[in-house]
Amino acid sequence: MKIGVIIYSNDSESVWNAFRFGNFALKEKDSVKVFLLGKGVECESLDTDDFKVTEQIQGFVDNGGKIFACGGCLELRNSEGSKMCPMSKMKDLYEIIQESEKIVTF
Repeated sequence: MKIGVIIYSNDSESVWNAFRFGNFALKEKDSVKVFLLGKGVECESLDTDDFKVTEQIQGFVDNGGKIFACGGCLELRNSEGSKMCPMSKMKDLYEIIQESEKIVTF
């Protein structure tokens, strides 16, 4: 199955769970793409003692998951994205929605 995940939160627990879900779906042999929108582009700075967000993100990328980060949202935060979360465009979000069989938001 092709799954699109849209993350619009900067809540550590929510983002951690979003990537846990993505990792589980990848292990089930699904194709998963994540689009970071709004506060979601802050995901790499959300680690806490209880929620190792970047650990989940790295596992997601290592297992073949794809991440796209909203360029406009990054620019508002004076960021250029990163290797794990590269700057993307609304066209990428549109294509993820268009090609996915299921969309999940966090």
